Amino acid sequence: MGNQRRKFIQLAGTVTAGSLLLPTIGCNPTVEKSTAATVDAMKNIVKPSIDKFGIQLWTLRDVFPSDPKGTLKQLADFGYKQIEGFDGEKGLWWDMGNKDFKKYITDLGMEMPAAHCNIKENFEEKAAQAAEIGMEYLVCPYIGPQTSMDAWKKVTDRFNECGEICKKNGIRFAYHNHDYSFKAFSGMIPHDFIMENTNPDTVDHEMDIYWVVTGGADPIEYLKKYPNRFRLCHVKDRMKDIPDAQASCTLGTGTIDFASILKVAKDNGMKYFFVEQERYDGTTPMKSAEDNAQYMNKLQFA
Repeated sequence: MGNQRRKFIQLAGTVTAGSLLLPTIGCNPTVEKSTAATVDAMKNIVKPSIDKFGIQLWTLRDVFPSDPKGTLKQLADFGYKQIEGFDGEKGLWWDMGNKDFKKYITDLGMEMPAAHCNIKENFEEKAAQAAEIGMEYLVCPYIGPQTSMDAWKKVTDRFNECGEICKKNGIRFAYHNHDYSFKAFSGMIPHDFIMENTNPDTVDHEMDIYWVVTGGADPIEYLKKYPNRFRLCHVKDRMKDIPDAQASCTLGTGTIDFASILKVAKDNGMKYFFVEQERYDGTTPMKSAEDNAQYMNKLQFA
């Protein structure tokens, strides 16, 4: 992203300078030809289909706890404009407090519209703190497969309760899926049950595209079946020819057609796009974050 942006700024500066010279030079064919070539070059700079994307900090779980500020600074340098937090060993704010955390990332040119959190502990307090710094979402990251219909009903009841708590604080609640909810259980698909038994006025959904695919479902079908319900997503690729559920890989090296899926997502109400990677295959968490940012910066919808 940095090289592309520098190239654009350099070219823009050339055009501006050329424009200032034209009145004094008059109809100088050499200047006109040079300026026209610069404008043509600027037109060839590819604008990504998603101009603002983020990263789920869980991608950096092996390095983030030891140096939160340094890690966030590197992410900003890579071109990330947004982050999605997670409820780690030092809480949502990593011992900075919510306001200091917000100030630090704002100074870096980033925002945190959402965070994963433990909905079983101090959820009302977390909702109030998130609202205080202008966040939009708290997200349940995992519930696990359930063993009965009654258990699934309790899950949706809890999600609706969380939605109401968030609404009272002026924010929203969302659920992040894994693969298990797309596998048939007791004559139904649990994820459909979740979608149809949570209140759309208070409960949104975060589609982890990797886990939808791993669960044997089609992300595009779900995006079209439930328009405007999936407001956030995890852009996470899946390794080729690896049956293991833990087959996460660098974007663009796997099997998932993000150019097609993300276009449908955007057309059906998707607002936030967070990169996530859970395995690194010989690279490092920071290098994977850098490579994934470069992929998103070049992504063009099909």
